[in-house]
Amino acid sequence: MSILLTTLNARYTHASLGLRYLLANMGELQEQTRLQEFVIGAKTTEIVERILAHAPRIVGFGIYIWNVDETEKVVAMLKRVAPHVTVVLGGPEVSHETNEQEIVKLADYVITGWGDVTFPKLCGEILNGPKPLMKVHAGVQPPMAEIKLPYSLYSDDDIKNRTLYVEASRGCPFKCEFCLSALDKTAWPFPLNDFLAEMESLYQRGARLFKFVDRTFNLNIKTSLKIMQFFLDKLEAHPDDPVYAHFELVPDHLPDALKEGIAKFPHGALQFEIGIQSFNPAVQTLVSRKQDNQKAADNIRWLTTQSHAHMHVDLIAGLPGETVDSFAEGFNKLWALEPHEIQFGILKRLRGTPIIRHTQEFGMVYDPYAPYTILANRDIDFTTMQRLVRFARYWDLVANSGRFAHTLPVLLGEQPFQSFMAFSDWLYANTDATHRIALERLVTMVARYLQTRGMAKDDAEALLASDYSGAGGGHKPKSADATPAPKRQARRLAA
Repeated sequence: MSILLTTLNARYTHASLGLRYLLANMGELQEQTRLQEFVIGAKTTEIVERILAHAPRIVGFGIYIWNVDETEKVVAMLKRVAPHVTVVLGGPEVSHETNEQEIVKLADYVITGWGDVTFPKLCGEILNGPKPLMKVHAGVQPPMAEIKLPYSLYSDDDIKNRTLYVEASRGCPFKCEFCLSALDKTAWPFPLNDFLAEMESLYQRGARLFKFVDRTFNLNIKTSLKIMQFFLDKLEAHPDDPVYAHFELVPDHLPDALKEGIAKFPHGALQFEIGIQSFNPAVQTLVSRKQDNQKAADNIRWLTTQSHAHMHVDLIAGLPGETVDSFAEGFNKLWALEPHEIQFGILKRLRGTPIIRHTQEFGMVYDPYAPYTILANRDIDFTTMQRLVRFARYWDLVANSGRFAHTLPVLLGEQPFQSFMAFSDWLYANTDATHRIALERLVTMVARYLQTRGMAKDDAEALLASDYSGAGGGHKPKSADATPAPKRQARRLAA
């Protein structure tokens, strides 16, 4: 073996789609190439030892915002103990502001942008000459039909135990300044028939959970309908063998034809991630986000009342011009639309994104270390931003977990954001913790808090008991061989 492709995934259950694309497109070098994935949190020495066990001449690392710090340590150690190994970096984290990064200084070569064509070419030059003179290589974007699809490279173990990421297109036509996709010119689809043939192959091999990473799944409605029909056909043919699909939707683009298709799916089979990010028109204008808020709200309401899809809707705190009060207003508006989950995110300054243009005017202060989270801005000071960070963490534990379905409405009352912020402040003051709070302790703390708000002890405990009795429960599939629903969907299906 000459070439090793590797990355540090956030979790074992995440399988790297990017590395599999590279392996699929290695051409004559594919037989000399292997793929090995690690997980963040592993010991650096163990990762380096396992890499060197392959005796590679080239190691290609996939670099992302969640693994850059740990991968830098791996690269530094690798170059010390095996300086003869050529290190090539690629991925979104090293594709912008490239020369400023320590990990880039440690590496031999870097590919920015698309690597499907450029990585095999670079490897061929390293192995066979002439040796490349430039350190940084801009990735060449090939026609989509020329990119070999990687799905056959998901192993049987991947299919059985991991999330399978798939994409029917790359890129995005929108220009939201906080997102790396703002740098794309448009969205580029893969040939649909080829893509669906690969999905059929995965399905026949046992895949039942498909997570689409397309930024704009519902941009082309005809394509969206054909892809959804693929999954609907499976569900109708095998109702006792459920299949699940996750899509990211543009919130204000849901024509009747798409609604008709969505309405045909049974409970939980579809999960939609919808990025609202902000309901504040002034903030949307500042960050170049074009969104019809009324249409977006109407569509979310339709999805929650007229479909069986699991709804996951995103908001971002810390955007330029967004005050705590305006964020609270948007949060309360979204809560009233009753999505299953509100993903409360904190703004991050991704390398290369245009949001940097607001830094001076809005006093945007970011953590200098990945993931570059906003620490303060003109409208939200550091202390208040930390309160929002804790709110986001506790919201995920209490609201998004699905474990407190009966208790949550009582906890939130008439002013959801303000009520949960008060609970968040109290919980932090009484635990001094945001992570590793055991479920039993969390249940006890919620009961205590309700009592501080005037609820009788017996009533608070009875309310929590109605949730806690099923807290560890999960969706029971109709047949022993059926794939279980994703955990949070399962809790809501069983409720």
